[in-house]
Amino acid sequence: MKSSSKYLAGFVIFFLMPFAVVAQAANNTLPALIPLPVAIKQSAASFYINPATKIIAGNKALQKITALLNDYVIAAGGKRLMVTTTTPVNNFISIEIDSTEIPNKEGYRLLIDEKAIRCIGHDAGGVLYGLQTLRQLWSAGKTKIKVPGCTIDDYPRFEYRSMALDVSRHLFPVSFIKKYINLLALYKFNTFHWHLTDDQGWRIEIKKYPKLQSVAAWRNETLIGHKKELPHRFDGKRYGGYYTQEQIKEVVQYAADRQISIIPEIEMPGHATAALAAYPALGCTGGPYKTATFWGVFDDVYCAGNDSTFSFLQNVLDEVMALFPSIYIHIGGDECPKTRWKACTKCQQRKQALGLQDEHALQSYFIQRMEKYLNSKGRQIIGWDEILEGGLAPNATVMSWRGEEGGKAAIAQHHRVIMTPESHCYFDYYQSLYAEEPLAAGGFTPLQKVYGYEPLASSTDSMNATYLAGVEGQAWSEYYTSTAKATYMIFPRALALAELAWTPVALRNYDNFLSRLRHQKLLQQQEGVNYSNLFDEISYTATPAQNNTVQVTLQSALPGGEIRYTTDNSVPTLQSALYTGTINIKNTSTIKALLFDKRKQPVGRLFHQYLRIHKAVGAQAVIKNKPIDRFNPGAAALVNGLFGSNRYNDGQWIGFGGSDLHAVIDLGSVQTIHRLGLNVLNYHWQRMWAPVSLQLLASTDGEHFTELHRQNSFPMNGINKLDVPVKPVQARYIKVIGVNKGVIPAGEYGAGGNALLLIDEVIIE
Repeated sequence: MKSSSKYLAGFVIFFLMPFAVVAQAANNTLPALIPLPVAIKQSAASFYINPATKIIAGNKALQKITALLNDYVIAAGGKRLMVTTTTPVNNFISIEIDSTEIPNKEGYRLLIDEKAIRCIGHDAGGVLYGLQTLRQLWSAGKTKIKVPGCTIDDYPRFEYRSMALDVSRHLFPVSFIKKYINLLALYKFNTFHWHLTDDQGWRIEIKKYPKLQSVAAWRNETLIGHKKELPHRFDGKRYGGYYTQEQIKEVVQYAADRQISIIPEIEMPGHATAALAAYPALGCTGGPYKTATFWGVFDDVYCAGNDSTFSFLQNVLDEVMALFPSIYIHIGGDECPKTRWKACTKCQQRKQALGLQDEHALQSYFIQRMEKYLNSKGRQIIGWDEILEGGLAPNATVMSWRGEEGGKAAIAQHHRVIMTPESHCYFDYYQSLYAEEPLAAGGFTPLQKVYGYEPLASSTDSMNATYLAGVEGQAWSEYYTSTAKATYMIFPRALALAELAWTPVALRNYDNFLSRLRHQKLLQQQEGVNYSNLFDEISYTATPAQNNTVQVTLQSALPGGEIRYTTDNSVPTLQSALYTGTINIKNTSTIKALLFDKRKQPVGRLFHQYLRIHKAVGAQAVIKNKPIDRFNPGAAALVNGLFGSNRYNDGQWIGFGGSDLHAVIDLGSVQTIHRLGLNVLNYHWQRMWAPVSLQLLASTDGEHFTELHRQNSFPMNGINKLDVPVKPVQARYIKVIGVNKGVIPAGEYGAGGNALLLIDEVIIE
């Protein structure tokens, strides 16, 4: 990773140039580039690739890249070009390696004028990235390909730039894996993290263990819908498959030709149900086990006290290493329940014999033992941030997913870190709050949030920052039911990640990125990508104000777009009110809005938001116990007129992990109260539990409260709506007390962890 001062110097020298790129893109003379280069200088000249153009490549190391260049030219509508080592006077494309002229690893220089195109790379990777930029620059005509004149100097910010793909939950064909690799190469990713094993299926052929193919690779059926919904429904269809070793060799070579290293992940010691179904002796109970048919975390894991477990995994890894030349092997290490280990005689004997303090230390022993084996073979391990628990393996690289704290802790111990916080880098989360959005895992990670992530934003000092290898986007496939759904969820969020991984932070600007992204749509369509184009859709903010009013603002990033809206529940037209500023909502209403482009054509989906106006809207709300970070929109969310959805990702739910709800709402004056209400979320499969009891109390002085209602039962799975008419009472203060379930009981999902108690709007009438 290069120092930030060097990037800043580049920014000062070429301060105005990225914005020139966008201006030219608007004139259709220079397509906008993603990721944005470090420096670009335009010229008036253009080069035309025609059938007589020659490719000059004297370096034998560039033969495969030369072949790729010809493939790219043909895909753009051109003819296959002659390859030679002799440089003509003009009409040629030369590709070369010169680490002296291009000092930054993976860096390149692209020089384009009317006579020729020269692409000079520090290494083969740099040459390929220069050609990927060239692809974004050119535009195809009937007989030739036009390339605008410019000089580009470019190099990456981070050495590790990666996207993952989970093929356990849903299996994708080799043809799609290659297409995915093509897209990663186009946007200058250099690593593909292939998640090959998990509870729901084992996807790699291991010849020593044939039952991994005949048993572990298959599940009897698959969950329909979201796992939070009860009762669980299944499709009744056997599902599975795996990649043969020949197929994997083919994919590995295909990626290598595009300068992408594939890191395989073989999960251990948890997420092992599929493997245990094939070889039950590897588990603590001996089974029987079956490959998981729904999503989640399961108690059955590899037995840490059984030496045959380690023999099995070492044999598996021997075959994996023979297929994947990458220096890194990902061994998982995440979400490993200790329930079976605590009850397992062999595991407890192992723990006592080694003098280990607890089961976390036993997991550390497990990981360190596997690391020692891989190190003996010349390989290094990557593990999820749980491998920090109980002691970090000496040479491990940590992939920090539960926020950034794990990464920071590993950096402090001088371990390499890859940042992939689920808050910003999990592309199985929703990218829009619109109800029409297809089923996703949960969470809310819009494009702007991905782009705004800054892995060095913390106070990490510059010396320790050298341990930050880079970033990775996660593509978990529980709800990727097709290749089209996969690309819809991944793109264009992966492009935002590509830019933050490559481009100096001083050059990054979201509006600028969007203007370039719009010109990438055509390119993505040429690649046959079903991508999401939600980045222009209407979003909103709602702020409670005085006199029981909610102030609503509407936004869209579409240049020249206009928003028309209604508050009477009708669908907006061009004759509806034009949005020009804050809308004051004083009565219960549904705002509906449509976006129109410069041609007065509607763009995107209908926006609609219901607002419930009542006595408490805009009142002062105070919460005693701190909500958990994931569900902490602030106390004002209790009195803003908005309800939370059953996707619980809209910022309207306030949640408490293991602690009780204790909120007081001050109406400002004594008023007559005759109805109270709120919503409680009850999804046990998301560790969300309704309160053991809920009290609603009233007071005139804030000191002495009288109970108005108590409820101890919330039977519905999902949103439980509490709407309570009460005998009219004079009150200024309303108190809400909810007693948390506390520790999730045995036999339930997440047993032993803290239950989440969630509520949204407190209605007072």
